[in-house]
Amino acid sequence: MSITKEAELIGMKKASEAVALTLRKMKDFAQPGITTKQLDEFGAQILRDLGARSAPYLTYGFPGFTCISVNNEFCHGIPSHKKILQEGDLINIDVSAELDGFWSDNGNSFVLGKDIHQHQKLVNASKEILHKAISNIKGGVRISDIGHLIETEARKRGYKVIRNLTGHGIGRSLHEAPSEIANYRDKNNLARFKKSSVVAIETFISTSSTYAETLSDGWTMVGNNGGFMAQHEHTIVVTEGMPIILTEMNGVWN
Repeated sequence: MSITKEAELIGMKKASEAVALTLRKMKDFAQPGITTKQLDEFGAQILRDLGARSAPYLTYGFPGFTCISVNNEFCHGIPSHKKILQEGDLINIDVSAELDGFWSDNGNSFVLGKDIHQHQKLVNASKEILHKAISNIKGGVRISDIGHLIETEARKRGYKVIRNLTGHGIGRSLHEAPSEIANYRDKNNLARFKKSSVVAIETFISTSSTYAETLSDGWTMVGNNGGFMAQHEHTIVVTEGMPIILTEMNGVWN
């Protein structure tokens, strides 16, 4: 969507604060021994208390209220009573929701407890790259140039990017134009970021895979060459200068 009046910005801020707060509290609640279903139900209650509705559940009938992916799962992990979190797990939580007609999206990958499997370096790379990407976005910048920046920064650190997972426009629905904000230079994408537009910027930084494939459950995605992936995501408003980071209170950069 494009912000055309103050009421729309207020609405987007309110929806974004709801998903950001939910994500932050879910990360703090996560601990070894609980299930991903328990973590999802915790997040679902926060959304309900804030008057927000789960976007993946509303839009796609996703079998959960948030996406929780663990270790080799890259994204869209289904919350389950059978999946018990353990010390050192690489966890990704993606929270998106609708509130009063406005939609917002954010995500965070983190290591649970001690970094016994050495995932923190990957997590840090994804956070740093997202920060740099967002810092370079303003009206008129080519979307493909930001993709090039993300991939270049990933390669500098010895990582790859997932080419079939992208950021996207958002605001009045979960996915809007621009439909693909890729993590690499897409030479066919000549579009530019537009001032006042609302977009969800995501990093998909991988140790060994370049594509994500869907498992037989129809939702969970893993790497075509295995390995691990870290994802971080903010919903922002594009301006003539530094973007407005609507989901900044999720604590990803703390």
